[in-house]
Amino acid sequence: MIIPVLNAGPHLDAMIAALERQALSPESVLVIDSGSRDATVERFRAYGAEVTDLGGRSFNHGGTRRYGTELRLDADYYVMLTQDAIPADPHSIETLLQEFDDPEVGMAYGRQLPRASAGAIERHARLYNYPSSSEVRSYSDRARYGVRTTFCSDSFAAYRASALRAVGGFPKDCYFAEDQYVAGKMLIAGLKVAYCAEARVIHSHGYSLAEEFRRYFDIGVWHRRDAWLIEEFGRAEGEGLRFIKSELIYLLRNSPLDVPSALLRTLAKYLGYRFGLREAKFSSVQKQKLAMQSFYWAQQEALQKDT
Repeated sequence: MIIPVLNAGPHLDAMIAALERQALSPESVLVIDSGSRDATVERFRAYGAEVTDLGGRSFNHGGTRRYGTELRLDADYYVMLTQDAIPADPHSIETLLQEFDDPEVGMAYGRQLPRASAGAIERHARLYNYPSSSEVRSYSDRARYGVRTTFCSDSFAAYRASALRAVGGFPKDCYFAEDQYVAGKMLIAGLKVAYCAEARVIHSHGYSLAEEFRRYFDIGVWHRRDAWLIEEFGRAEGEGLRFIKSELIYLLRNSPLDVPSALLRTLAKYLGYRFGLREAKFSSVQKQKLAMQSFYWAQQEALQKDT
């Protein structure tokens, strides 16, 4: 298991307790720390995890996970978890790994449930993206799903090590969505991606309006930089409208007062995405203000100053 962390303090009690309850314990837990200033390192070491830092590297969604897998070259499977994704029951990891009983499955990801304090908008996002029914997708499904065929999440995912190596591993420099990058490569190679709704973690975020803009700015940058995914799988035609319709129906039934907020968020997402597609027009300083991944642009600015 590989868990990148930075100041994970608010999640440590729940995370470590959930890991200790797992019926199938990982052979090793590798925690990659990006310079935590709280008790993260000490708590994970007390639990029994191996904790390492980035060794002078800067955090990068793909590069950090690649670094972790290179430290575990003898593994048969890699389970990826983020510090705020809490296994929901003692069988979360065991159930996810059962997807590899199918030799054609290269990666699998689990269901993400909303946290207890989640509002209606946050809850709907999880219910829409992580439904209660499992499925296994192959390259041929691109005709039905478009680029959504590659949808997955490293907040809770597992990879067959041999399959990951066969497609070149995680990219060294990846701005966003390293999980979908790898999923796309695996699907093209003839492997399958499994969604296991029975393997569950508690993981959701209540984004502000500004954070919605920034997150979709990042998605726009990703779609521009990894345009090959769109070219190979096609656009998810109508997906945005389906989400909006589903969200409005859900809110009208469960929290009608949130409808105005949802509409404003839709506008923020659209504007953020369009700005992200045009990221080349912005300076590094501007992109640090526009992006959720502001650290990435700060790193790029520092590299430019050093050259």
